[in-house]
Amino acid sequence: MPELIARFTVLVLLGAIAAGCGSSSSDGGSRYSISQDRAPARGIDPDSIPEVIPGPVIRTGAGNRSPYTVLGRTYTVLPTEEGYSERGVASWYGEKFHGHKTSNGEIFDMYKVSAAHTSLPIPSFLRVTNLDNNRSIVVRVNDRGPFHGDRIVDLSYAAAVKLGFADRGTARVQLEAITGESSGSPSDARLASRAAAESPSIERMAAELARVETAPAPGGLYLQVGAFSVLGSAEELSRRVRAYTSRPVFIRSVEVGGRGVLHRVRVGPVNGPEEARQLTLLLVAADLGSPYTVSE
Repeated sequence: MPELIARFTVLVLLGAIAAGCGSSSSDGGSRYSISQDRAPARGIDPDSIPEVIPGPVIRTGAGNRSPYTVLGRTYTVLPTEEGYSERGVASWYGEKFHGHKTSNGEIFDMYKVSAAHTSLPIPSFLRVTNLDNNRSIVVRVNDRGPFHGDRIVDLSYAAAVKLGFADRGTARVQLEAITGESSGSPSDARLASRAAAESPSIERMAAELARVETAPAPGGLYLQVGAFSVLGSAEELSRRVRAYTSRPVFIRSVEVGGRGVLHRVRVGPVNGPEEARQLTLLLVAADLGSPYTVSE
């Protein structure tokens, strides 16, 4: 595992730097200093960053050795990501690791969305939500870390840009594993069971949503319901979603890294996290996917 050793060696050096420039924070740990790493010299347009679309995974021993020890602490890789959910602090890494191997031998690209985690199987997929601004993205875990302080995930610089904290260094986040061949959102089973627990019928959920939808939508917060390479599939989902909300339902089509056009079905703007939550529960219960929040 020479690539792991190299990354850990650099992290030891970064930890020494952090000891000199960090300050105490309200969460009881050392505040991450952006001077530990560097952003790229040129800026990144968030809309140009390719989305991660979860799919079937093939796992080997690369990056999944368990247990393993770093900086005197031993970590165990989880046998499965099923049911994983955690809230804590995320940081990002960029130019210092750009072009180097990740723990599973891939090449780290700070311009693409990826993540490092201490215990999730590699590869795996995570939904990451910035709790400070409700932005949400899907990342692919292909590296190990973070091993400094009490952060729970290291995101690529591009992921930090998409989540709106690249200029700060850290953010409070919610992590939730995505399992199966999902479309870029938390597992349908998890959201569906939560929907059933909170509201026993679609009728009641629709009534609750109608109550919060009466307020004007200030703009900025949207739900992404699905993403398709075939426009007709996106149009069909859009048609079905319109039956459950008075908010605009539209398709945002974008070029995705030379892989063709991706047609994203979105709803909004919505009037804040509560309306987003109610609409998410309703659409999951109606078997219309598992929406997640995005910002435009």
